Amino acid sequence: MGRLLRWVSLLVLAGLAVLAPLVWQGVIVLPEAYDPWAPLRIDAEPGLLTRHKLHRLEEDGVLCRLVLHGAGQPFTPVPDRETGEGCGFTDAVRVERTGVRFNDGFTATCAVAAAWLLFERHALQPAAEARFGSRVVGVHHLGTYACRNLYGRADGRRSEHATGNAIDIAGFTLADGTRIALPADWDSADPRKAAFLRDARDGACRFFDVVLGPEYNAAHRDHFHLDMGRFRACR
Repeated sequence: MGRLLRWVSLLVLAGLAVLAPLVWQGVIVLPEAYDPWAPLRIDAEPGLLTRHKLHRLEEDGVLCRLVLHGAGQPFTPVPDRETGEGCGFTDAVRVERTGVRFNDGFTATCAVAAAWLLFERHALQPAAEARFGSRVVGVHHLGTYACRNLYGRADGRRSEHATGNAIDIAGFTLADGTRIALPADWDSADPRKAAFLRDARDGACRFFDVVLGPEYNAAHRDHFHLDMGRFRACR
């Protein structure tokens, strides 16, 4: 289904490209949801062009920060800098909290922050309400930035963490006090917890490019890896 939606999105974009001159001249006014040139709105119901608009933010840091501001998300811009070979920050922001509190604030690319807001609003909270009748109020993450290669190997390519383009999530706390964590609750005796974690994993795949969890390999048994990198994977 995900691949089909991507092809449909491409066909929609191709069709809209033909109409672009008329749209720019104001002859045709497209509804915001079907206007690929309209900025992403975090509160808007996700549609066929949501991922396209999200990926525009990876190339346009100014637009990305405007999207965060429009969503009412407090953030602190982080100056671009190189911290090592293949490591550093470009269009990064510091986030202390969103609609949930974190065990610690984090620094990540603006695109990761935007993808997180979409995930939190349109996937994470609906999953918690559906499974528990309660909202997520706390998220435990294991970090965003680390100047290292994939899996910490001495050779190989850099991890998306090397540029703050990823976040690792280990657990959640609900408003009613329920705690749900990896790896213990992935196969929990409480079927709601196991189902919620799978809902969260699948929901993250709607907005992040790469989502890896316990079913991928042993290195991800205790967290969800979410990134906005060059590849696509939902495992």
